[in-house]
Amino acid sequence: MAEQAHKLSIRSLFLWAVMSIATLSLVISSGLSIYNQVKIYREDLETNTITLAKLIGQTSAAYLLANQPDYLDRQLDNLSHAPRILNVHIYKNSYYQQATLNAPERFASYNREGEYLITSKVNQLDSLEAKVKLSEDRDYLEIAERIYDVETGSTVGWVYLRMSTKSFNERVGASLLLNVTVMLVLLTISFLLAIRFQRVVTAPIKHIAEFLQRTSRQRDYSARSDGSNVKELDILADAVNVMLIRIQEYMQKQKRAEEQHNKLNTSLEEIVNQRTLALKGANQELIQTLEKLHQFQRQMVQNEKMAALGDMVAGVAHEVNTPIGLGVTASTMMLDRLAVIEKDFNNKTLKASALQRFLDESKENLNIIYRNLNRAAELISSFKQVAVDQTSETSRSFCFAQLVNEILLSLQPRLKKLQHNINVNCDPTLCVEMKAGPINQILINLIMNSVIHGFENIEKGDIEISAELVTANKFKLVYRDNGKGIPDDIKKRIFDPFVTTKRGQGGSGLGMHLVYNLVTQALNGSIVLSNEEGQGVEFVIVFPIASAKKV
Repeated sequence: MAEQAHKLSIRSLFLWAVMSIATLSLVISSGLSIYNQVKIYREDLETNTITLAKLIGQTSAAYLLANQPDYLDRQLDNLSHAPRILNVHIYKNSYYQQATLNAPERFASYNREGEYLITSKVNQLDSLEAKVKLSEDRDYLEIAERIYDVETGSTVGWVYLRMSTKSFNERVGASLLLNVTVMLVLLTISFLLAIRFQRVVTAPIKHIAEFLQRTSRQRDYSARSDGSNVKELDILADAVNVMLIRIQEYMQKQKRAEEQHNKLNTSLEEIVNQRTLALKGANQELIQTLEKLHQFQRQMVQNEKMAALGDMVAGVAHEVNTPIGLGVTASTMMLDRLAVIEKDFNNKTLKASALQRFLDESKENLNIIYRNLNRAAELISSFKQVAVDQTSETSRSFCFAQLVNEILLSLQPRLKKLQHNINVNCDPTLCVEMKAGPINQILINLIMNSVIHGFENIEKGDIEISAELVTANKFKLVYRDNGKGIPDDIKKRIFDPFVTTKRGQGGSGLGMHLVYNLVTQALNGSIVLSNEEGQGVEFVIVFPIASAKKV
């Protein structure tokens, strides 16, 4: 009963789906509508503000040239018929001499009745020129325009205009209210329609459910469900009827089989012979199934090998992204700086200090690009060699210490966030000829087993990899860690397939089985486990090699 209380009904899901889609659609459409309306209102207000500023400037030019501030004040008083204009200041350019321009001085002004007088805007005229600026409290717009002498084309003054945004705010508020009201009305209509439509769907479903419950209680498989006006529900009713027909046929067949079985009991010898034949067929099928199971097991081992390579590809790709991204950023920055220098050079404004700064920044950016591209090249080169080794089954001559370092470098994306230490104890001049692929797979599996299983809940662990020549043609590899070790109950089965301590948590149980197969089959060697629970593990691997030398 408690579980049923948490389950959703079709009615609830239908209502939620319809209302969610309707709400999302209305919110998006209303939002876009409000945004477009506000944008149009604002552009209209800004256009009117700029137009008024230009008209006032053209009208004031003659009074500035005639030096008639009183006449201009009376003309500006006519702006009282424009309710949105709050303040207008006319500034006149003054000259100490013919060639020396002084700061503009206020020549005439208009202030709407009831509005406070604003201070001089002389210092802000350049920043407000031909650009509408909205106040911080969004109560008004302000702009400044130059006043030109028509005959000479010189600047004789400035006009400063402050325009009220009250009507704009009122129109925006009215638009918001209208859209919200329409949205609520449409949501109400959608809710009522959804209730109506869900009844059309749920009523036939409820009828079919009651019919099935009644049929299962009475075991009357000859009963048939009625159709529905809804196409999908009518298909469901037909499917239920087909199922009942098949159940009825099955019951009839079962009854006939029972009758036949009673007859067969009279002939025991015949029954024994039939069962013997059936047993032989079952044994043959079991043998085939076992063979398929072995094939599946081999395929799983191969998939495990490819999965390790896939994880390495993803890790190295992620690691390479960082230096390449830094290189792209540095090159983009150089292009931007080069464009600035080119512009200054073309405009003949290039300074020596700017050129020196550009050269210093270029050196720094080129060093960044070189370091990061070199780092990416090292990662890709290491990964290419490790990937070739993993997929190759041929022998080659290589430095064993270098091979281990390449493997650790390929695992760096997965190990860099951990604090575990990996120590390699091997003669750096030792070169051997053997298959590098199995060694690659063995070390990757052992290291990842230590990280995932051995160092679980351990913040900092130690791994030691030792390698040496036992004889001229026999190689010994020892792997140790100081993790939790392997539990005693699975120690004897550690190399069996599908043995794992992470059952149901992503562990396949094929890692150590793959290591055992690689050592015994690919390398023709042996592997021995030394383990005490709580004190880490030690794997000793011995296998023959083609040749060895020191360089």
